[in-house]
Amino acid sequence: MTSYRHPGVVLTDHSFTVPLDHGDPAGERIELYAREAVASARVGENLPWLIYLEGGPGFGARRFIGRQAWLGRALQEFRVLFLDQRGTGLSTPANRQTLPLRGGPREQADHLAHLRADAIVRDCETIRPLLTGGAPWTVLGQSFGGFCATHYLSAAPEGLATVLITGGLPSLDATPDEVYRAAYPRIARKVEAHYARYPQDIARARRIAQYAAEHRPVLPGGYILTPEAFQSLGILLGGGDGSHQLNHLLENAFVRTPKGPVLSDAFQENVASVLSFAGHPLYALLHEAIYAQEGGPSGWAAERVRGEFARFDADKTLAGEGPLYFTGESIHPWHFESDPALVPLRETAELLAARTDWPALYDPARLAANEVPVAAAVYHDDMYVDTEHSLRTARAIRGLRTWVTDEFEHDGVRAGGPRVLDRLLALARGEG
Repeated sequence: MTSYRHPGVVLTDHSFTVPLDHGDPAGERIELYAREAVASARVGENLPWLIYLEGGPGFGARRFIGRQAWLGRALQEFRVLFLDQRGTGLSTPANRQTLPLRGGPREQADHLAHLRADAIVRDCETIRPLLTGGAPWTVLGQSFGGFCATHYLSAAPEGLATVLITGGLPSLDATPDEVYRAAYPRIARKVEAHYARYPQDIARARRIAQYAAEHRPVLPGGYILTPEAFQSLGILLGGGDGSHQLNHLLENAFVRTPKGPVLSDAFQENVASVLSFAGHPLYALLHEAIYAQEGGPSGWAAERVRGEFARFDADKTLAGEGPLYFTGESIHPWHFESDPALVPLRETAELLAARTDWPALYDPARLAANEVPVAAAVYHDDMYVDTEHSLRTARAIRGLRTWVTDEFEHDGVRAGGPRVLDRLLALARGEG
């Protein structure tokens, strides 16, 4: 283990080996990385543990500097563990460069099937006794991390002291189609709110989309900017300052040259940084799989359901006069044609989309009998997670207390500093 210091914090790197397939503990093993954080003044104390499960899927745990965001509040009473979930960050990575070590697309898809919430929770239960001596710990789950925490309540509640969920109460039974059928109207509301705030962006977005349709520019790094790819910048609209970020991105899209107006280098660079999945390919590969349970395949649900909402059709929009509607947290087959980080994984993605043997993730009977203190922040009209789905799940988990708020967007646990964590801890303890 290696320890080092940030202002007011001592950090320690941990590595663990766990089975790739927890059903075959004698089989292949993979590495997990986790970073421990403890207040400098409390290094030698026997503190309870809090494990943070990042959103995604496919993102390594957030690297805070010092006591940023909610961490300062957590360090008042916890020793905190930031886990790079399997396949992400410094844990054994899964991406276009490493997956060929597994074999062809079939072998790659089989490997990726072991990277869902159920395996992540088994990982947590494997490493928990090594750190806590067997004591249960508190879980803070953001977004997809909340999905993992909900599975944790279903599968191993004995390992939990408290569960805190921010923007991540999943539907217990919605199909991928139902998830996206609920998502597109929410995305539309976010787009309409953005245009109401920045009406000048209506013309800007149409002009950029038309340029993309005519020229199919190749962004730095090789990303092909089609109208559909441009629409996916709507992913920004789910964050607290996302509308402002999108406006700043669009305002300097074009520059005059001897050959006429072209997309500026600055615009292209910034767009590439938002759209590329190079740093988190599992987000694209497994996004629909996080909703898939017993039953049929996910089958590119976001693409299929999008056809039910004509306002998101870029071709029809550009042929008419209405505003261009951005999309949001949805993955489509064309992502695996436009993004160089995903192109080699297209067949693997197709196999995952066709897979039908996904196990159930949630146990309604066990959740109905829950005895673990649980508190959840549900963000009103959250673009990424359907509010009604979340509230239905909240009613299905015995004893869960909700804080429904429109003060924050999906990134409230980060943007709200210590306030969100403080509120949830009070709710879980019956103090608020």
